[in-house]
Amino acid sequence: MKLHHQVRKAVLLMALGGLWTGAAHAADAACQPAKVAEKYPTLAGKTIRVGADPQTPPYVYRDAADFSKVVGVDADLARAVFDCIGIGHEFVLGAWSGLLPAVQSGQIDVMWDDLYYKAERAKVVDFSTYMTAATGALVPAGNPRKLAAPAGLCGLTASFAIGSSNEGLTRKHSEACVAAGKPAITMVPFQDLASGLRLLDSGRTDVIMWDLAFVDNLASTQKQKYARAFSVSEGFVVGAAVAKQRQDLLHAIHDGLRAVQAAGTQKRIFQKYGVDPALETASIIKAE
Repeated sequence: MKLHHQVRKAVLLMALGGLWTGAAHAADAACQPAKVAEKYPTLAGKTIRVGADPQTPPYVYRDAADFSKVVGVDADLARAVFDCIGIGHEFVLGAWSGLLPAVQSGQIDVMWDDLYYKAERAKVVDFSTYMTAATGALVPAGNPRKLAAPAGLCGLTASFAIGSSNEGLTRKHSEACVAAGKPAITMVPFQDLASGLRLLDSGRTDVIMWDLAFVDNLASTQKQKYARAFSVSEGFVVGAAVAKQRQDLLHAIHDGLRAVQAAGTQKRIFQKYGVDPALETASIIKAE
């Protein structure tokens, strides 16, 4: 009987301990900028360089009222996170395709601009994820090719950013075309979105494969020029990426994301820029 009582007591203490730990984690998910020196001593007083492309709405783009300032889903979220944890930051702007190499070389500290997690990317950088995403097909207004699904791309020209997840997605659909006895997709990659849009505007490509939120934003703000033909849900997750040796920064960003999510700040940012709040996912550190 005594042994049985001890076992029951141990189980109860473990349960209470689990509840306490869960409560502690919940309490940790709060903004505490005044504790930056205590929580993140290697980052206190530093200015984190945030890499972003100002031509990627609704994620990052220049403020019409102040061209020197960038706004958008990722720009606002990055500000909220760094303000939350009490770490200074500045935006370093460049072409999207060059941002990840800049993280690897140490020219910037974090890439925060609609970056999809991929296993091969995780070999060189670590991620703190915060949302799911899908791919949209951007076409000229009126959808002249009457595209309604990826199968309609066979024999057409499709464009995507070099090194993006959409490159692999387009190749996959092209292989499906060939397997079905249809013409392959002619693939024309681009360095940045500005050059991609020029391809579409000039008729040198039929469709741009890109992030769904971006496609929907452009189709909504420039209805006279663009439309969304279709979307593809591929289960992508999006995150902020830092170099492998920057574990201090990775965990600080993760803590900040958890806090702004708990406060409802991320959902409000999504709503502000017309992005479905249901795309928010609890922040997870993903590393190889």
